[in-house]
Amino acid sequence: MPRPRICRRIFFNPRITYFKPAGVILKDLQESILTKDELEVIRLIDLESVEQSRAGKKMKISQPTLSRLLKSARNKIADALVNAKAIKIQGGNFEMVQQRGMGIGRMSGAGGRGRMGGVGAGPGGVCKCPKCGYTETQVRGQPCTSKKCPKCGVLMIRK
Repeated sequence: MPRPRICRRIFFNPRITYFKPAGVILKDLQESILTKDELEVIRLIDLESVEQSRAGKKMKISQPTLSRLLKSARNKIADALVNAKAIKIQGGNFEMVQQRGMGIGRMSGAGGRGRMGGVGAGPGGVCKCPKCGYTETQVRGQPCTSKKCPKCGVLMIRK
């Protein structure tokens, strides 16, 4: 009897879980299924440039297991890109973990202390659009990063 799979820890839950090549009709489209734990490995290794041994520790899996997940994820992504397939993100054997002081999926490199280095920005802030420069007063309890600019629709930042 095979060993049970160890539940992998992931820190990122994607808002968009389906990617389709332009110009291909849905009925003619094949899918490549990418699991959420494979996406997490791609995010940590390729996007965040975390070393494999450190990424394995974060996910509570061994480095060889992480390496197999990475190879599988890269194969699926390459297959989808080369053969004009959609990428559907679903399933996997994982446990969602939110790091203290950081939003889901925001790995800013501040050592887990949040965007402001562990210090709250406090009341009286200003939200600013990084694209068009529009500003508005920050409302208590509503982070600037969750607001969209009313002029251009881009997520705002705290000034």
